[in-house]
Amino acid sequence: METMSMIDQFISWLQQLSPIAVLALMFSIAYIENIFPPSPSDVLLVFVGTLVGIGTVDYWSALAVATLGSTTGFMTAYLLGRYFENHVMTGKLSRFLPVSAIHQLEGLFNRYGYGVIVINRFLAGTRAIVSFFAGMSKMHLGATTALCTISAAAWNGLLLYLGVIFAKNWRNVTEYLQIYSTVATVAVTCIVILFFVLYFRRRRSPGPQ
Repeated sequence: METMSMIDQFISWLQQLSPIAVLALMFSIAYIENIFPPSPSDVLLVFVGTLVGIGTVDYWSALAVATLGSTTGFMTAYLLGRYFENHVMTGKLSRFLPVSAIHQLEGLFNRYGYGVIVINRFLAGTRAIVSFFAGMSKMHLGATTALCTISAAAWNGLLLYLGVIFAKNWRNVTEYLQIYSTVATVAVTCIVILFFVLYFRRRRSPGPQ
């Protein structure tokens, strides 16, 4: 309830902004979410869809700006992942990390990563992780940028469209989004935990005599 109250206050303030200011803020929200996943960008994009419905901003401008913010944020985390791989994994911090497990995870990304990037935007709460490991795995920059742009455009377009359609009941839409986000986050977290559990079991099991 407290979170929704903060969002309501933010939305009231958002309604007072000019169209250019709304678009600039949309870019910032979409960008920050890739660096700080708890940011409620999905909820806010649904509300911006209601502003599209009443003519404050037009749909295609909103979609273009939101997608640009999402893609730029994704690629920032991607570059951080590359930096981490190049400068940290071989440094002092490598003593405290299961480096071989990280490399195994990178191998999975190299095999399935492009498909993960395509569905990346639909996995709320995991977007920063996906982009970071895409960078660590040194996935092709051009292909990664193109695929995350397509994914972001599809998801952001859906959110804005929901806002236009359910302008008077946008809170109902955001409640379902929060449920969806929670389920998706828990599911992916469980998969990651399972991966590390299986990895450490293999390490502890005795090899062939």
